[in-house]
Amino acid sequence: MDLHQLFVFTKVVEHKSFSKAAEDIFLSQSTVSSHIQALERTLNMRLFDRVGREIILTPYGSRLYQWALKLLVLKDEAMLDLKEGMNELQGKIRVAASSVPGQFILPKMIKHFRNQYPNVVFQIEQSPSKVVNDKVLNGSVDVGFLGEKFENDKLCYLALLKEKLVLITSNQTKLNGPVKIRELMKYPFIMRNSGSGTNAILEQFLKKNNISKEQMKIIAYTESGQNLIQFVIEDMGIAIISEIAAKGYAQKQLLNMYEIDDFDDERYFYLAYNKNKTQSLVSKLFIKHGTDMVSSAEN
Repeated sequence: MDLHQLFVFTKVVEHKSFSKAAEDIFLSQSTVSSHIQALERTLNMRLFDRVGREIILTPYGSRLYQWALKLLVLKDEAMLDLKEGMNELQGKIRVAASSVPGQFILPKMIKHFRNQYPNVVFQIEQSPSKVVNDKVLNGSVDVGFLGEKFENDKLCYLALLKEKLVLITSNQTKLNGPVKIRELMKYPFIMRNSGSGTNAILEQFLKKNNISKEQMKIIAYTESGQNLIQFVIEDMGIAIISEIAAKGYAQKQLLNMYEIDDFDDERYFYLAYNKNKTQSLVSKLFIKHGTDMVSSAEN
């Protein structure tokens, strides 16, 4: 089998489209079709069923896809072993990240990783922790960065950083810290949407204190942590967010930051990957890079 044909085949599978695969790897659609047809002739089996404009992977195609990924990784490892400089390694890593690790952890990790592998490209999506977890689970991304751990035998979580949540208010709202949670019930409150790690921890804390969300004066829910901070700065309400996210704004005196009495629940930010997914060589190296960072921090 021709390895380049296998590479083209994997792109068609991932994009579920000949035209999108062609665009991704800078080939014409006719060239992509020719490669697939040649591969089907070599194997003497149909890899895709063409139903109108849609292409559907056949059982043979599905089995070949798993082997193709393994063969392409083996090829990359062989090429890497034969080259003197590892910085020539190329590839794309697909990442999903929730707001806080995506803003405060991922950029530093990517910068450090690209110092070794400058030709690696990252494709980054931002989503709530639950969505990030689902994308890692279904294989639409290679790795995820999130603020909550969802138990699943297929997933492996690397704890990257431990932190806590704090209360933030505008400069117009002055409180005496540490603040008791019941004191906050009289203030307009801005909250992250369900699915975020911050929201999950906050709901657990409210439940522990016998406070329902209906008792809070919630005026807005938002997907974006940055939007939430701007709402607070504009004095629309108060919020509970990651200390990492709040600290920079508090140091610049853009808002006030307070500890919450008896709210000592700490959380971790995780790097997650699917143990059953065949990773590209660059993805495997990036995961190892995360593991090495955790080991360095522990030592």
